[in-house]
Amino acid sequence: MAPSQQAKSSKSARGLLTGLAAAVCLLAVLPGAKAQAPPKQPPAAPQATPVPQAAPQAVPGFWDPRRRPERPDLSRLTVIRFLTETDYPPFNYTGADGNPAGFNVDLARALCEEIKVTCTVQMRRFETLVDALSSNRGDAIIASMAVSPQLRARVDFTDPYYRVPARFASRKDAVMPEIRPEYLEGKKVGVIAGSAHEAYLKAMFTDAELHPYPNDDAMRAALRKGEVDFIFGDAISLAFWINGTDSGDCCAFSGGPFVESRFFGEGIGIAVRKGNDVLRQALNWALFRVWEKGRYTDLWLRYFSVSPF
Repeated sequence: MAPSQQAKSSKSARGLLTGLAAAVCLLAVLPGAKAQAPPKQPPAAPQATPVPQAAPQAVPGFWDPRRRPERPDLSRLTVIRFLTETDYPPFNYTGADGNPAGFNVDLARALCEEIKVTCTVQMRRFETLVDALSSNRGDAIIASMAVSPQLRARVDFTDPYYRVPARFASRKDAVMPEIRPEYLEGKKVGVIAGSAHEAYLKAMFTDAELHPYPNDDAMRAALRKGEVDFIFGDAISLAFWINGTDSGDCCAFSGGPFVESRFFGEGIGIAVRKGNDVLRQALNWALFRVWEKGRYTDLWLRYFSVSPF
């Protein structure tokens, strides 16, 4: 399963995600007013520069150290039965030993260690997870599930523990350190037809020349061939493509991440049954502690060789 299909409120909506209300350290600033320029002359875009050979890894931080949660009463918790998806690497997959593995799985185990309770992880098809939680076949879902109003009606969510930003990618010989709407005037930008990314470009990058594609493969092929100047999409999916063999080492990110929740969602949270505040608060506390101790950063660096942020 391609990463662009995940971070979801439904199987088809995963690639859009996703809104952390907690302090995200590396939020992209939405494009602002145009710079001063002579009448009818857009400001010149920064000169494209070759992508650096070794860029420092950017690790997102989704918690505000000034808002430290109080330690809840954990005495009522003796075991947490996590539910996760079967096949969404690197977030969820079956390891070489046949056991659940991935970023979500390792994070779940770290949370259980922090709370000091027994932890089990059961893998199921994504579309069955909410029903399994509702019927008490598990206690919490940690499966890159996007927080959405529709899902909030069925489950409660922890604070988001990651989000999927949107980013531009270009060929390596045309990387731009910053992207604003005026910089892309007349530029050809590939995007998935009907996606939140297309809606964002139509709203914010009105002078760009949009080229809709039916799927990720077609959009990325257009960039490789030079048929478009940029593509815009799910940054996690793009990060793995850029660093994988399918890209042919052609391309790199241009500009920073875009995380406007109105288009890209509220973020990825852990789902618990409605009204289970004891577990939800315990997980929120444990998420903060895992981040504060640096374990979240360690996990992130282990699984994301190219940061989507």
